[in-house]
Amino acid sequence: MTFAYLWIFLFLLIAGMPIVFLMLFAPGVSLLLEGRPMFFNLLFQRLFAGIDSFPLMALPFFILAGELMTAGGVTSRIVRFAETLIGHRKAGLGQVSVASSLMLAGGSGSAVADASAMGSVMIPAMKQSGYTNRFSAAITAASAVIASIIPPSGIFILYAFIMNVSVAGMFAGGIVPGILIGVGLMITIAIMARFKEFPEPLPKASWAQKWQAFVTAFMPLLTPVILIGGIVGGIFTPTEGAAIAAFYALILGLFITREISFRDLPRLFGKAAINSAVILLLVGAAVAFASLISLKGTPQLVSTFILSITDDPRLLFFLVVAFLLAVGTIMDAGPAILILGPILAPVMIGVGVDPIHFAVVMSITLIMGLITPPMGLVLFVVSSISKERIEKVAWEMMPLFLVEIAILFALVYIPDLILALPRLLGYVA
Repeated sequence: MTFAYLWIFLFLLIAGMPIVFLMLFAPGVSLLLEGRPMFFNLLFQRLFAGIDSFPLMALPFFILAGELMTAGGVTSRIVRFAETLIGHRKAGLGQVSVASSLMLAGGSGSAVADASAMGSVMIPAMKQSGYTNRFSAAITAASAVIASIIPPSGIFILYAFIMNVSVAGMFAGGIVPGILIGVGLMITIAIMARFKEFPEPLPKASWAQKWQAFVTAFMPLLTPVILIGGIVGGIFTPTEGAAIAAFYALILGLFITREISFRDLPRLFGKAAINSAVILLLVGAAVAFASLISLKGTPQLVSTFILSITDDPRLLFFLVVAFLLAVGTIMDAGPAILILGPILAPVMIGVGVDPIHFAVVMSITLIMGLITPPMGLVLFVVSSISKERIEKVAWEMMPLFLVEIAILFALVYIPDLILALPRLLGYVA
């Protein structure tokens, strides 16, 4: 009966029960079958304890900041600035899509939000310029994952909360990987442009046009500078930084871009509140589920099983990443981190992997699941915008995805790509 809750969990997951109810129902039934209903109180206590957390307040504020920035016309200004810089190159609009995602990543914190915002602007623009729907959607999807890697990242905050890892340390660790993925995608598009026929690029912008686009994009571009600089520099906590980001995005939309009116605020705040409630309830359920995992001694059992296969840290890391890539195809990144983090992290830390190194790698690996069928949420978003079938977009995206996987394994085996900046800032010894 030790693993009864896991069998119940897997059966109901396949049956289609929503994950948030599943993480409470499976432990509850398991305790009932074992004749230990007295532990029901523990589940409910952990549920509310999981939500009642000051550091976790960063998530609703970042969600609100993302909603305000999307509604405030930030995306179109950043895209226009990127167009003036690199739109004249071969496959220029594809490069613009990646560059815009790099610039926008420091504000949204969500790959799904980035895919929605960028897709609404770039996919129609690329189609109008002569690019195929499939290629436009594939570029948008592949570059959208950068938003969940470059801070602020909602996935990083979830992991840091569950595993008690420094949020600022993870943020610092995510900067170089996010940039590497962006650069890797841009190089790949440049290589593809040598072998595929693409529409004529945009005319080269004059210095006056570049300056004008920079001026309109300057205030939005300050968002990641203020946010990341403040958090990583220790000026304010991630939660305080999230509140500052939301306030800055509000001022930006109301008075700078003037694309948000006061009449829009109830709708935007309401949408952010609903999205926040969904995530916080999920976190609370995951904390309750994790308490049963700990009660059953599952991490120790899993550790013993994995180490019986191999105790070589490099091979072990490879197997764990391969497993997480498979998990990412059937489960969203947030729930996967909440469920698997407490099980896998102690194993990897036990064989000498740095906690921040594993935290960033695990998060990025599961973020990749957002662009892999059948459950990739980003694929659903770009498919809906482009009106292309998901499998066709996924196939078109394959070269870009393989580059991202190559970078992922580089992060696994070259720890300093992640740890150099946190070490420089004092988050890693």
